[in-house]
This record gives sequence, structure tokens and C-alpha cells, in this order.
Amino acid sequence: MREGTGVDAANRLTAGWAQTLDGRPTVLSGAGAYPLSALLAAHAGGAARSELAAVAPTGLSLVDSPSIRLALGVWSAADLPLTDGWLTAVPEPLRRRLTGDPTTDQRALDEWAAERTDGLIPAVPIQVAPTDLLVLVSALLVRTGWAEPFRRRPFRPTAGAWRGREVDGLHQVTDEVGRLRVAATPAGPLSLLTVPGEADVDVVLALGEPDRQARELVPAAVAAWAGDAGLPVTAGPGVGTRTVTATDDRPQVHVWTVPFQVTADHDLLEHPEVFGLASAVGTPGDHFPGISTQPLYVSQARQSATAAFGEAGFCAAAVTAMAARAGAAPRALVTKEVTTVEVTPPFCFLAVHRATGLVLFAGWVTEPGPQQP
Repeated sequence: MREGTGVDAANRLTAGWAQTLDGRPTVLSGAGAYPLSALLAAHAGGAARSELAAVAPTGLSLVDSPSIRLALGVWSAADLPLTDGWLTAVPEPLRRRLTGDPTTDQRALDEWAAERTDGLIPAVPIQVAPTDLLVLVSALLVRTGWAEPFRRRPFRPTAGAWRGREVDGLHQVTDEVGRLRVAATPAGPLSLLTVPGEADVDVVLALGEPDRQARELVPAAVAAWAGDAGLPVTAGPGVGTRTVTATDDRPQVHVWTVPFQVTADHDLLEHPEVFGLASAVGTPGDHFPGISTQPLYVSQARQSATAAFGEAGFCAAAVTAMAARAGAAPRALVTKEVTTVEVTPPFCFLAVHRATGLVLFAGWVTEPGPQQP
């Protein structure tokens, strides 16, 4: 599940977004924002199309997973003319109507977000306005328990900002020493600890040198996750060794960490270039000819996200929303001739192998027959 699935591109979006972090506690989901950029890219024009396609060149394909839920919803005004291409790309179950009443529309969008995130995100992160003609929303929910349990135990960290202070900690012992590796990154050595989930979602805890910033370490962790270990494990930040007396000589890893819960609200238009939106916002224009004959521009793009890591497991949710408004007067429509072809008996047919041109079957039809072979 790599080339052609959007996974690598979505990871690059996450890493690029993380380079804008300011050091405050936060959580973000490039995977949550990516489907909206990809959907717009396929129907954009001009500079907007180039920028969006550079960020999201293809849709995001996720395997069926008991731990992951990804949903998409599209709301449009009743009087917004939509192209056949857009209607094909957005199946009817995903389409909903904006009534033009902000209170009614806001309630419908908020209920959609809450339902698809099990209430973790109770509302969409944008405020619907009467001038909004199109609203795109994605909801991403991840839940997993741990394959090996954590136990709550207080401990005193030996390094870092909490050194020597007792904290409410989580402790886990494992003999799967390969879960810990150290990568050499542009941000310095990075210790990567994989905490396996019960099903198909794991959580990676990444610790760098204390003088490094979030905007350096988070992108480095995204890149290092797909790479190989580059340094001896004992050289990693936060890693220590000690000799103990035991009944066997099997190596073990004792993991100490802390539970956490973080929430964040992001205005994607603070860094529109990260999401391929630089040309699609600001000056109203005709950026999405593949959606409608009515020129549109992106007026809002925001994400609300939350994540919690604890003794029993991990859960996270993100809702990303983008709104579009009328960008200019509708494009002038022209009349044209359309050619039609009717093939009725008698006629011949060929079955041809596309790649080689080999004619597999040829035949002649003199009267209509059953519709199914």
C-alpha cells in the first residue's frame, strides 16, 4: 500500500505541516486533511491545480481496518450548478444540501462530525456562513488497545524537564527489543519506540535531544519511521542501560512514559502552501472549473484534532473542513453540437486485447438479444 495510494504523499504533507509547529502541545492529522486536498486537486484549474496536485497527486486509499474510520461529506448549495465530473467523483451518499440558514447548516455539520468521531470532535472547526456554496469535511477516527499492557506506576525521570520530579507514569516490560531503535536524522539522534496496538495500528513514541524543537523533531520522526535504524540503541536520547540479577539472560526493555491528552485547532490558511491552497484562497477567482460553472475560491480551511494515550490504549480523532464561496461572475456558457451514435442490428463486433491489439472474438449481430450473457 504505497505507490498510487497516496500514503507517501500524505506522510509528506504531515511532515511539511509539522515544520510550522511553534512548540506548543498539539496534534495534527495530515491524513485527515489530505483527502480534501486530493478531491480539490482533481477538479481545480490553473495554478490551483498545479499546487494542489503537488501536495495531493492521488486519492488516499486505506485498507479496511478495525482501528481506523475515515469519512467524507460534501455539502453544496441548492443553486450551485455541479459538473458531471464532480457528481461522479462524489457519490450521492456523500452529498448533502446547504439550506442557506447558517444555524440549520451548522447544526447538521456539527452532528455529522460528532457522530463520525464518537463525540471526540463535537463540531466542525468552521463557522458556516450564508455565502458558503460548498463545504467539504473529512473525519478520521483511530482507536486501539495495547498488545502488551501498561501499568500505572509513579517514577522519577532521570533527564529532561521533569528530572527528579515524581510523575504519574506508565510502565511496560517487553522482550521485543526490536521495538526500540535509534535513527540518525538531520535533527540529531532520535529514539523511536513502537508500542504495538491490538490490531493494525501502532503508536510510535519519538524522543530527540532536549535542545531540538518540535518543528525539527516531528518531521524527522515521520521520515525516520520509514527508514532503518542508524545508531546503536544505547546512543539514543532517553536510553540507558543497567545490569541486574535475573533468572535468564534474555534482553529486556523497560518502558517508562506518561499518559497524555492533547487537543488543537488549526487554521490551515495560516500556511496555505502546505496544503496546496496558496492560489485557491485570497483573491476570488475561478479555481475549480471541474466542480461548477460558478467560479469558486476557498474561504475557510480548518482542522480540530485530539489524541489521548493511556494505560488501556490510544485514541485520536480529527475533523477537517474547507468552505468555498463564489469567486466571480459565472463563466459564460456557449452552445455546441453534440454528435450521437446509434448502433442497431445488423452490426459486427470485435473483442480486442487492449495491450496487444489481439482480436479475441469477432461476430455479427442481426437482432437484439438478452441483455445478460
